[in-house]
Amino acid sequence: MAQYDLIIRGGTIVDGTGDAAFTGDIAVKDGLIAAVGQVIGSAREEIDATGKVVTPGFVDIHTHYDGQATWDQEMAPSSWHGVTTVVMGNCGVGFAPAKPDRHEWLISLMEGVEDIPGTALDEGMTWDWETFPEYLDALEKLPRTIDIGTHVPHGAVRAYVLGDREQPGAVPTADDIDAMSAIVEEGVRAGALGFSTSRTVLHKSVDGELVPGTTATPEELIAIGKAMGRATAAGGHAVFEMASDLKREWNEFEWMGKLSREAKIPVTFAALQSIAKELSLDEQMAMMRAENDNGARIVAQIALRGNGIIMAWQGTVNPFAFRPSWMAIKELPWEEQKAKLLDPTFKAQLLAEPNDYTNAPKDIGGVVMVISQGWAMQYEMDPDFDYEPQADASINARAAAAGVSPQEYAYDLLCQGEGKGFIYLPILNYADGNLDFLHPLQHADDTVNSLSDGGAHCGTICDAASPTFMLEHWVKSRKRGARIGLEQAIKRQCRDTAVLYGLEDRGVIAPGYLADVNVIDMERLKLGKPWLAFDLPAGGKRLLQKADGYVATIKSGTVTFRDGQWTGATPGGLIRGPQRVELAEAAE
Repeated sequence: MAQYDLIIRGGTIVDGTGDAAFTGDIAVKDGLIAAVGQVIGSAREEIDATGKVVTPGFVDIHTHYDGQATWDQEMAPSSWHGVTTVVMGNCGVGFAPAKPDRHEWLISLMEGVEDIPGTALDEGMTWDWETFPEYLDALEKLPRTIDIGTHVPHGAVRAYVLGDREQPGAVPTADDIDAMSAIVEEGVRAGALGFSTSRTVLHKSVDGELVPGTTATPEELIAIGKAMGRATAAGGHAVFEMASDLKREWNEFEWMGKLSREAKIPVTFAALQSIAKELSLDEQMAMMRAENDNGARIVAQIALRGNGIIMAWQGTVNPFAFRPSWMAIKELPWEEQKAKLLDPTFKAQLLAEPNDYTNAPKDIGGVVMVISQGWAMQYEMDPDFDYEPQADASINARAAAAGVSPQEYAYDLLCQGEGKGFIYLPILNYADGNLDFLHPLQHADDTVNSLSDGGAHCGTICDAASPTFMLEHWVKSRKRGARIGLEQAIKRQCRDTAVLYGLEDRGVIAPGYLADVNVIDMERLKLGKPWLAFDLPAGGKRLLQKADGYVATIKSGTVTFRDGQWTGATPGGLIRGPQRVELAEAAE
């Protein structure tokens, strides 16, 4: 009889701790790593990893699969990129708690904030819950390729408690705050890994409503934080997650520091470089570190590349969205729309028109302008696209070289492949025209790799591929600056993210840890070109992106993907609260 369930032999093991890689074998039994090194014995299955890199499964802490996780077992696209654990419910939006008469409203909120088709959510979700613990129970019923954990979302909690009183600027009573705090505490005690809130005007429902909680006072937030602290003292684990405009007068870091110190929990926020933000990224980091020096634990979530938009005719956004001719055809079926777009007469008519910003959102006017005429910031996405493009690759530069106007070049580009061309617009994290500023941040102990937004922004981004991008770009092929060592890169997206959320049982290859493992051919590792699929419920669209080079992904000892193809296995489940492994701790 075989001694083990699985042995991975002869791979270059990068164990997730940051220590130097080494060659060895990994034995797996009963979903856990049983031995590492030179393994003597047999297994029911063996994988030859000679010449391949073997890593822990990746842990992605910033996703939005809150709806998709209720119906989808494959959990693509994150599962295609070596991810074996995700945390969802970020940015204050989610679907629990939810009173029956608020279902459509919560869907409209998620659709507006995260660009997830409302028709897909409406058809896909069963809504067999009201309270947050009941939502966890519903999630627990469906096995998946990966493990999922979640936050309690502020927007849903505030709407549940305030009801019709929830309006922009609404001030909750002391009883309201107590009720919200009780719901959050109940959620963490039931197994939520944290709480999330949104404090940015970019996050709105399809009707233009701000996410409930956007204007919440520090008193409300700290009260909720203290409730989380009570739950963690009783054995839970809670992270306070936030997306914010970080306006200078809000003094966000002051209350974040106070909350962390008084509740004794970590606070994490989206740290992004933007010419539009009042606080530069350097200021954000300095203010965070000042609070940490005073006893807080605040962690900055950083993206790995330019954060922004993929524009396409069938996507959510394109550069001509404010032209009258586009507005006249945007609701047509695609085949009719395509016929118009490929018609030279229609093209000439549209290009001759000025933009009409009458109905454009006024509070994000800068974003509207770079979408509609920021040709120096827009780049053609060809099959070998470099996500750190130089200025001579911009639409402006390529149009000049071709002797045409930027708008005509962009139009023709989008019409390539029968109307399936893409333009990349990095609105955030690319103010310098390069990614140099991210290099030191990826060596800082007070930052974590994050902000993939897996499952969200379906018609505008596909940053769920970020773990692959980290390895392909930062480790393997970056041309414009310093690279990241393989061991550091793996630690960043395995152990560091797992520990922040109390998931001590994963992110390391060592005896006693979960057998969440990737076998990767680094020579072949390469991101493919994104494409638009219409495979969500009700034919909803989403941008997807695959990668070559993943030989195998293993979740809890079961092979879930071979050479990029799903095996049909679903060993993943719901994570409830912190995860500890005594054997793993002893092995360290």
